[in-house]
Amino acid sequence: MTRNSWPIAIGVLATSLTIAACNPGPEQAAPQSAPAASPTQTPAPAQSAFAEVGGARHHYELRGDLKSGKTPLVLLHGSFMSAEAMGSFAERFAQTRPVIALDARGHGRTPDIAGPMTYEALADDVAGVLAALGVAKADVLGYSMGGITGAVLAARHPERIGKLVLMSAPFNKQGWYPEVAKSFAEWKPDMLAGSGLEAVYRRLSPTPDSLPALLVKHRAQETAPYGLSDAQVRNLTAKTMIVVGDADGVQLDYAVRMFVLRGGGDREAAMQGMLSAPPRARLAILPGTSHIGMSARPQLVVDVVTPFLDDELPPLPPDFLQPGPGKVPAGATKQ
Repeated sequence: MTRNSWPIAIGVLATSLTIAACNPGPEQAAPQSAPAASPTQTPAPAQSAFAEVGGARHHYELRGDLKSGKTPLVLLHGSFMSAEAMGSFAERFAQTRPVIALDARGHGRTPDIAGPMTYEALADDVAGVLAALGVAKADVLGYSMGGITGAVLAARHPERIGKLVLMSAPFNKQGWYPEVAKSFAEWKPDMLAGSGLEAVYRRLSPTPDSLPALLVKHRAQETAPYGLSDAQVRNLTAKTMIVVGDADGVQLDYAVRMFVLRGGGDREAAMQGMLSAPPRARLAILPGTSHIGMSARPQLVVDVVTPFLDDELPPLPPDFLQPGPGKVPAGATKQ
């Protein structure tokens, strides 16, 4: 693997919170325009537990009360990450809803499972955990590998998904820049040796020496065809939001294409200059944000995603809602 391809390969699927320890860059060192400020309320404490699914113990962290009547939000991490690495997102979202952050098989505190790692298997794992927790339906936010998992989950288990947020993730392999997709084939079993990612893996994993084997499985997963066809994307029932950085590993024109396939680009709203109902699809392109940098901007992500999860109608300036001199609002009667 070339020296330049290493950060490309890992950058597409890993979190800056751990990789920065071994390969810091200007984006991680410089302050962001929208810093990851501390939540305004006391964060809900994380409850660590396991769910038995398919004979395997799947670790998750729960914040909030699943019996509150509010739709839970499931957080799915990227490759070589964990539920713990999504904590800055979880504690912010948990101020308004229950949050379940999962450790994917072979990641964090969840052991690997025999057989190949595929997005179909990862999606079925999530559906199984939700069933084990008695959660009939949840919203899902997935980052990178977790986003692709979320998309496949929405196609395979539509009854389980309320809303879907893809963060720095395409619907299929073709969504990455070609150079990024090509770099996956260059992964080596020992390429994370001595890195911060390896240190975190060894601290959390029940099989701390298994990272090279996990990396080989990931390489096979990422070099095989995966994801959804255009027809499958159109047929998804979940309202969808696409969140990417303007310097992301996901091609920007592909992000727009995903948005349009999910029903984005409301021409009636374009003609009226306003939205009359919460849109089924939303798109956010964060400025000055790379794939790795996305994981370091939790407050900005929460601010743009929460109105989508809450089905808020985008506001209008007050002047647009007031009648002009001598005008009567529609439906009113002069006295």
